[in-house]
Amino acid sequence: MMRLLPPINLVRTKGLAILQQLHLEERLLRTTSHNWCIINDGTDAPTIVMGVSGQPEKLLEVHPVLRDRIPVIKRFSGGGTVIVDSDTVFVTLICNRGSIPNLQLFPRPIMSWTEQLYAPVFKGVAESGVADFHLLEHDYVLGDRKFGGNAQSITKDRWLHHTSFLWDYKVENMAYLKLPARAPKYRLERHHNDFICSLKDYSLSRPNFLDNIVSALAAHFSLQTVKIDDSDLLPSGNYPHMTRILTENELKEQR
Repeated sequence: MMRLLPPINLVRTKGLAILQQLHLEERLLRTTSHNWCIINDGTDAPTIVMGVSGQPEKLLEVHPVLRDRIPVIKRFSGGGTVIVDSDTVFVTLICNRGSIPNLQLFPRPIMSWTEQLYAPVFKGVAESGVADFHLLEHDYVLGDRKFGGNAQSITKDRWLHHTSFLWDYKVENMAYLKLPARAPKYRLERHHNDFICSLKDYSLSRPNFLDNIVSALAAHFSLQTVKIDDSDLLPSGNYPHMTRILTENELKEQR
């Protein structure tokens, strides 16, 4: 007997500001009981996003960040630091305990399950012999080059896993980020440009990439499309979000 797939609300949008997206995710995780997938095709302007425990002086070249007025967000989830823009594709999963059979609500099991989820998306790349997709430590890689960074937030009965996929990136933007002291072992102290790669260079089209993600999701969930202007998704001024933009004074104090 086939197992009934759990429902998930699918939200597809384009160019949503990353601060607005993170506020939405935080609220959906903590104030709803539904499963959600949010796919946001790019954000509106270059923005640095740090994990909840990130320290700007250790992760950022603070002077250039201030000089060029790059917004810095400290999000509610863990994970590393990224700079995102219109060439970043964001995919977030927010799920209840039990939605994925036998999945333990700990970082590594969730991360391993997402590797299985996304593997079909990159099947064509693997079959071409160019590079294999896999999870390496906390990152999605093709060969040994990172194209997807992950972060998580786990509560008693719900979990969130969000990913920023590098469709492309601007070399000059990488200069705002320091080489982290706790870099993945497989990085081998490589410079940003030798460590990361762009998905656009691997015979994928951006629309097909997005559609392939939806198809992969449909193998595990019953999809229910929800529009971004649905009442459940509208901003709530009363919710005390942890995610916020760091002030200029906060960044200056780190110099």
